[in-house]
Amino acid sequence: MSDIGLMNLKLKIWRQKNMTTKGKMVDYKLDGVSPDSSFLEMIDQLNEELVTKGEDPVAFDHDCREGICGMCSLMINGMAHGPESETTTCQLHMRKYKDGDTIVIEPWRARPMPVQKDLVVDRTAFDDIMVAGGFVDINVGSAPDANGLPIGKGNAELSMDAASCIGCAACVAACPNASAMLFVSAKVSQFALLPQGEVEKDQRVLNMVTKMDELGFGNCTNAAECEASCPKGIDISNIARMNREYLAASIKAH
Repeated sequence: MSDIGLMNLKLKIWRQKNMTTKGKMVDYKLDGVSPDSSFLEMIDQLNEELVTKGEDPVAFDHDCREGICGMCSLMINGMAHGPESETTTCQLHMRKYKDGDTIVIEPWRARPMPVQKDLVVDRTAFDDIMVAGGFVDINVGSAPDANGLPIGKGNAELSMDAASCIGCAACVAACPNASAMLFVSAKVSQFALLPQGEVEKDQRVLNMVTKMDELGFGNCTNAAECEASCPKGIDISNIARMNREYLAASIKAH
């Protein structure tokens, strides 16, 4: 180590100018990285050095840096969001690595989510799925009484667990089929478990699954990599619930 407690790292980062050009892995050497810095702060440090040299900085997505927004989506040494369970990239700290380590950093890989530049991918596909049915369309009027619509504790907790999905697409990146079923099932479940979602539940699941298929996402084959890589621990039981909802809605429709 050059300084006590600081790390020297070898980075292999995917660089791609735009959606139409061919990308490649580029090697970088980064010295003096604090183990207390976050993974994104480490990339910030690299970018400061690149800008000082007059080189193009590495483009990557980020926003809140608090593990809430899901923008910090990176494949790190082949793992979505890195090696720490239920942790987003922005909440991953460099103390997970050792001096002299080689770290491979890539963008998500899925046909419906093309690389825009370097580590930035186009996740408009998730927005399209949400537009297809990921909402409740009701006239809410004035605020209802807190106990006016009793909801069982079990369903309330399951709905909240599903609603914790931040739409980062780690499930898609980790799945060998680039399936979006964990994401879609979480968004279906958060409403299917509540009385507020009853009115539109059939059309919701039909529309969202249809849109998912139209966009080119793959099918679920129970690899369970989606659950393992999800930074919010979304359970694959939601996929089973979505399949039941979809089957029931399809029977009713025909």
